[in-house]
Formats: sequence, C-alpha cells, structure tokens
Amino acid sequence: MLKNISINSMKWLGFTLLLVMISIGCKKSVKGETQIYPEPDPVGTYALGADVSWLTEMEAAGKKFYNAAGEQQDLLKILKDKGINTIRLRVWVNPAAGYCNTADVLAKAKRAKAMNMRLLIDFHYSDSWADPGQQNKPAAWATQDFATLKTSVYNHTVEALTVLKNNKIVPEWVQVGNETNNGMLWNDGKASVNMKNFADLVLSGYNGVKAVNPTSKVVVHISNGYDNSLFRWIFDGLKNNGAKWDVIGMSMYPAATDWSAKNTQCLANMTDMVSRYGSEVMICELGMPVSEAVACKAFIKDLMAKNRSLPNNKGLGVFYWEPQSYNSWSGYKLGAFDDSGKPTVAMDAFLP
Repeated sequence: MLKNISINSMKWLGFTLLLVMISIGCKKSVKGETQIYPEPDPVGTYALGADVSWLTEMEAAGKKFYNAAGEQQDLLKILKDKGINTIRLRVWVNPAAGYCNTADVLAKAKRAKAMNMRLLIDFHYSDSWADPGQQNKPAAWATQDFATLKTSVYNHTVEALTVLKNNKIVPEWVQVGNETNNGMLWNDGKASVNMKNFADLVLSGYNGVKAVNPTSKVVVHISNGYDNSLFRWIFDGLKNNGAKWDVIGMSMYPAATDWSAKNTQCLANMTDMVSRYGSEVMICELGMPVSEAVACKAFIKDLMAKNRSLPNNKGLGVFYWEPQSYNSWSGYKLGAFDDSGKPTVAMDAFLP
C-alpha cells in the first residue's frame, strides 16, 4: 500500500513538473520573422529612447534601413534590438508637407505601440521647427491676442492627445514646447520680454495634457544641458510666475573633444535641478557627428550613468535625436547610422 502511494506521488510530481516546463516553454518569444516582443517596460522604467520623427518622410523618399548584418528591416525593430524602449515624436500644428501633423504622429505612434515601445510626445506649437533660434507661431494663430493664444495652446494639446487616446495610446511623457531657451510663440511668449506670458503658455499646455491624460508627465525642455545659469533663469522664472511641470528636459550635443567636460557640467546642472525644484530630469535630445561614432558611444554611456546616478531615481532617460538619419539626410550629420543605412557603434551604447 505504501509502495503504491509512493509510486502515485512520484507520478503526480513528474506530471506537475512537466506542466511547469511546458508553461515556461510557452512564455518564450517566438524567434525570426514572427518574433513576439515582450510587454512594454513598466511605467517609470529607465527610458532608452530615440526621436524618429523623420521616419515616414524618409520611407516615402525610398530610404531603407538595415541591421548590422545588412538585412533590411523595419527601423523600429532595428532600434528595439539595439535596446531602445521608447520613441519620441514631434508634433507640428499645420506643416506644409503634412509630416509631423497629428495624423502622421498617430501613424508613427501606432507602429511604436505595436512594437511595445513607450512614447514621448513633443509639442512644438509651430508649423515647423521650434528651437532656441526660432519659436514662430503657427500661421493660424499669428494674429490672435494673448488670451486666445493660451486657449489655442490648450486646445491643440487636447486635440492631438485625444486622437492618440482614442487609439488607446497614452504617452508616458509630453513636452510643452521644444528647446524653449527663450520661451515660445514669439514675441508674446518670449521669456526675455515677458516671462509671465511664457509661464502662462506652459501652464496652458500642462493643463491640456492633464485634462486628457492625468498620468502623463509634463516636460519643459531647454537645450545646452550643461548651462546651469540658463536653466536657473528659465525655471526660476517659470516657478515664480505660476507655471507647472513634472520633468526638466535637456539637450546635449557636444563635440568629440569636449563631451567629457560637458557631461560633468551637465551632471552638476541636473543635480541642481533636482535639489532646487524637486524635478525629475530627462535628456530629451542628444547627438554627435556620425563620423565620431566611437566617441559618441562613450559620451552616451557616460551621460546615461550620470543621469541614472541622480538621487531618488530622478534621472528618467536619454533620447538620441533622429539616429536613423543617414547619408546627410536633410543636411543632418549627427545621426548614428552609416551611409549604407546601418547603425554605427554609437547605438551599442543602449545595449545592456
């Protein structure tokens, strides 16, 4: 009797182990053409990012992308296999060619979602490039008084994010403005002319984001992440004039000869932003000449380590700006793909 119980127990144990092994086996990703990517990294996981806003325009022009072995693949798969877990997309109000309007952003965001990547949305509040040298109002807003301008910022933010939300896409982060070193929507929102106006516009964008997606973190983005006096001027001004934000965003575009010194200055600035405002910090853009790929890899690795070192996990991530732009696409030479459309060693910085 005891022998039979022992044999039955062993059989049951063996059957249970078999079920466990089958279960584990079923959880493995399928390889090859039908590879199934894992679920997106949890909210709050460190963002290893790339801005690929040129993607649809490049594809329409016939550009193709290749992995290191020379196999043509979808760009997002190539980036995913290089460790990228988050995509950044810029939004323009009414661009002449259509690229980066809400419909184009939705098309790219759907592809990122299908790849189980997370999302940072970057509102420029312009029909074209907004950066430290230009912050032009959209043509449709050009003659609006300031009260109407604030409403336009709010409505545009809500409308674009609602289109995404209706497609079950909720960005983890949203920028209100792009490289707003001297404010946005000039001249009404030019910080050196009227910091209160700039703060009001940021608040309109912030409120628009939270109205659609309360969980999305709002980013205010300034270039030259090594320039502490610039950041103190902007964020003291915003704070003193009632603006709100969750994350301080930075750009970093050093040279191969000075990246180490600039990264050291950037760390000091990031640390100051955390202690001064309690803000989280993200490197929303980075890049280096494609000809300096080895130095670029070292630069990215070092900057990630410095961002990750911030107290209380306040460092959120880093984003390469348009790494897939190759062969001087649109005159841009700071990508991280070589002239044949393959990633350079710089992209290895994102691998574990």
